[in-house]
Amino acid sequence: MPWPTLYMDAEIKPNRSLSQRGFVVLISVITAINASTAILFVRMGAPWAPVFLGLDVLAVAVAFGASFRAGRSVERVQVSASEVTVTLVSPRASQVVWASPTAFTRVDTDRDEENRVTACRLALSGRATPVAVALSPGERAAFATALETAIWRARRGD
Repeated sequence: MPWPTLYMDAEIKPNRSLSQRGFVVLISVITAINASTAILFVRMGAPWAPVFLGLDVLAVAVAFGASFRAGRSVERVQVSASEVTVTLVSPRASQVVWASPTAFTRVDTDRDEENRVTACRLALSGRATPVAVALSPGERAAFATALETAIWRARRGD
């Protein structure tokens, strides 16, 4: 059986501005500052200060680790003549979170007072799912337009 023609096959990946190398540099700087502060506090008679400063470094490392893990997830939006699907792909699993007939699926957007797209959703019969959450308002507007165009073309069979 041949694969269906896809009118859109978009992968949306969250942007992470800090690289792994940048993370190592940041943690090194934080550790150096906390170590020098801990030495100062120990000399002043506060022996428990290094423990709390170490927990501070650990908390920052755990938070960035969670951010890097979330950055490896991908939202995939596919539009074919018969179906619109949204799949969340993480390093551990892949899960379809939305599937609906193309003929009845619509794209809804919310806009703020500056007319920027603050939310984009796929909607069908009273239910909806957000898409393109990881994009900026300008990128989300362009994505919503491209998604509407892909659904329109799929309905026509272009």
